[in-house]
Amino acid sequence: MPRTHLSRRTILGATAAITAGLAGCSGSGSTDGGAAAASGGSDGDDAQPSAESYLSDTSNYDGVVDETGRSEVSVTVGAESNGGNWGYGPAAIRVSPGTTVVWEWNGRGGPHNVVAEDESFRSEQVTSAGHTFSQTFSEPGTTLYYCTPHRGLGMKGAVVVEGSE
Repeated sequence: MPRTHLSRRTILGATAAITAGLAGCSGSGSTDGGAAAASGGSDGDDAQPSAESYLSDTSNYDGVVDETGRSEVSVTVGAESNGGNWGYGPAAIRVSPGTTVVWEWNGRGGPHNVVAEDESFRSEQVTSAGHTFSQTFSEPGTTLYYCTPHRGLGMKGAVVVEGSE
């Protein structure tokens, strides 16, 4: 009888897929998906999850890092997370309207990209250190994003743009 070898990556990916499927089945009672918790309010647009719930399977997420008041903020692509270099560092940031976020590849963890859940932006997949991709965030709200090849491992992030108050 042949033996099947399952790597840690395969098991983590399958576990993440099962967890995501089960989470989708249990969230039918919510109308705002918890978006108010991450953005400080709700704009009532749809059932987008909060940064906290979106990043629940991201091992380096420990809250939204306050970067407000800065014109440019850097996020590392390939940060240590999820059992390897499959994370963004930091995983979630809070910025002021008009801030440019620059994702910088560190060359670790294989090919990565940055893709917005709402499809408003998409970088190319890159492996080399020093590559950058930038996006300016003008409107208040939360933008969730992921890495296509490592999404199932939890390589996800969030940019929370504070409201104009």
